[in-house]
Amino acid sequence: MTIPASVSRYLDQTDERLAHRPKLQRLFRNTFPNTLETTTKLMDDGTTFVFTGDIPAMWLRDSTEQVRHYLPLAKDDPELQRIIGGLIARQMFYLTIDPYTNAFNETASDAHYRASDDCNLNPWMWERKYELDSLCFPIQLLHDYWQTTGRTDVFTDTCYRAITSAVELMITEQRHMERSPYHFIRDTHQETETLQNEGRGLPVNYTGMTWSGFRPSDDACLFGYNIPNNMFAVVVLGHIRQIATEIYQDERLAARADKLRREIDYGIRAYGIVNHPKYGQIYAYETDGFGNYCLMDDAGTPGLISIPYIGYVGADDPIYQNTRRFALSFDNPFYFEGKHARGIGSPHTPDGYVWHMALSMQALTSQDDDEIRELIDMLIDTDADTGYMHEGFHPDDPSDFSRPWFAWSNSLFAALIVKAMDRGLV
Repeated sequence: MTIPASVSRYLDQTDERLAHRPKLQRLFRNTFPNTLETTTKLMDDGTTFVFTGDIPAMWLRDSTEQVRHYLPLAKDDPELQRIIGGLIARQMFYLTIDPYTNAFNETASDAHYRASDDCNLNPWMWERKYELDSLCFPIQLLHDYWQTTGRTDVFTDTCYRAITSAVELMITEQRHMERSPYHFIRDTHQETETLQNEGRGLPVNYTGMTWSGFRPSDDACLFGYNIPNNMFAVVVLGHIRQIATEIYQDERLAARADKLRREIDYGIRAYGIVNHPKYGQIYAYETDGFGNYCLMDDAGTPGLISIPYIGYVGADDPIYQNTRRFALSFDNPFYFEGKHARGIGSPHTPDGYVWHMALSMQALTSQDDDEIRELIDMLIDTDADTGYMHEGFHPDDPSDFSRPWFAWSNSLFAALIVKAMDRGLV
């Protein structure tokens, strides 16, 4: 598709600002427009289909993050407003089809990642892994687009039904074992690709938090209450309360969203904080409400490192700072170091791989200018001379990487460089 005028102008401006660093200049010129150039389709119905890159499906989470860095330019650019507003319309449509689905087809083509999955697939669904963040990201984009552009035409009847269904689902999943209709069974020997207990997941106790079957990495949760996802839900439920009040004048929906927000937040504070013998109070990654905890961090967003990025607490929050020190240490089982990089990986990729997204997020949430500069240099030096970011890579050999075409990773890197330019760090 044709690049909107505001994006072209911005790229020309940044070419001048980054001229003293030719490789970074090339990386930014490649990554900033990557979503628009390679993964965006304007549909005849006025919506926008944004697929993830090397997979032909649209993830609700990924598609949001793929365009988020364009929001500041969208305020005065009708072309970008058409693209992002159209994406929001399609996301809301998908949520009304099924709020448990993480990834959708462009049409009702009956294409699936695994057609044999036992999870009530329909022709629109590429995959039906329930991930709480898949509800949160589109609503965050809806809110931020409204606040940035002032446009209210995205608040349609479909949008109202979508955000209402999101609230209903989160309430249902507060009592997953008793009330939820959801299950997911995949015929696989890979434990991270299916849910135990006949597709219901391991038992959970009521905490006030809301359950999720899978993590933002698309890997199965070990324990059903993913803390970063619940933090994101707290933020997004605040957005729903505002939208319900100011746009739809629905005080009942606003009150339900606010009650749910307070219950989840209480659950996080009661069940989601662990007294670590080395780091003090830290946020757990997952818990089940029975006293079991998963202490780790994953490269996906939302994760523990990205807590300030999703807006739950600021980067100066003492428990976050303790948690950050834990996540960036070998006490996190998915923290790895090598000759060329050190950072957070994921059970989703081979053991020892560091993720470019994790390095970008570490820098985006850092308060230390030297740390940000070091991470930017690390990202530049580990692109394997492709001119793009990837998923995971071996920190001793960056040419050993997964997903050469991963638009979300490119967008997050671009967002980091924008922030670094604004702060005069590059």
